[in-house]
Amino acid sequence: MIKRGDEALELSEDLEKAFAANNSLSAEDRKKLERLEKIVKKIRSDLGGDDDGKAVQTDDENTPLTMGNAFQVLRENTVKLVDIMKKSTRYSVSAVAIESSNVLLKVVKFL
Repeated sequence: MIKRGDEALELSEDLEKAFAANNSLSAEDRKKLERLEKIVKKIRSDLGGDDDGKAVQTDDENTPLTMGNAFQVLRENTVKLVDIMKKSTRYSVSAVAIESSNVLLKVVKFL
């Protein structure tokens, strides 16, 4: 799971840099986004979680998610997920990690 988390972190950082440089996503970037979604779904499944049904919001719940801050939210939550996974055992269930994976998936769908 930690390998998947590290790969997800690398993909989210690549996507954030690509969007910052081009202000759009190339076909290759879209494939990276799809790969990121698959990885996060597998992590969430391994953690024992599923979709929580909540809409994605930034820290200010009245502020809608934009493309610019979506990549920032994506990276921040990927870092959070990887950190949580590194601190827990493979036999523990982390509600925070599941919540982070749900946020990541919703941001990916938004993008």
